[in-house]
Amino acid sequence: MKYMCLLYGEPGAGPAPGSPEFGRMLADYGAATEAMARAGVLLDSGPLQPVTAATTIRVRDGETMLTDGPFAEIKEHLGGYYLLECADQASAVKWAATIPAVSFGSVEVRPLMIMEMPQ
Repeated sequence: MKYMCLLYGEPGAGPAPGSPEFGRMLADYGAATEAMARAGVLLDSGPLQPVTAATTIRVRDGETMLTDGPFAEIKEHLGGYYLLECADQASAVKWAATIPAVSFGSVEVRPLMIMEMPQ
């Protein structure tokens, strides 16, 4: 089963860029990612650009509307993701707990829906 791990955090939470703690956090991300890859559960992962780089698109009554930034005003922002393939939710949660974002934000683990592709 595939699981999407969504990494959330408040802007400015966690170690400051350039600090020794930030370097350790990056090393911890590398170690967690490498361990997942070695275990064969990692399908993909990556950080996202800041919400200031986002564009939200809505179509209403045939009119396309673009908004700079996220759709909703929220305190925590989506900052990255891991896509895992695990035997069950418990295994996905175990792996998600190794992602450093759990120390200063949160990681949401959500199973992907299995959809039939049109022929």
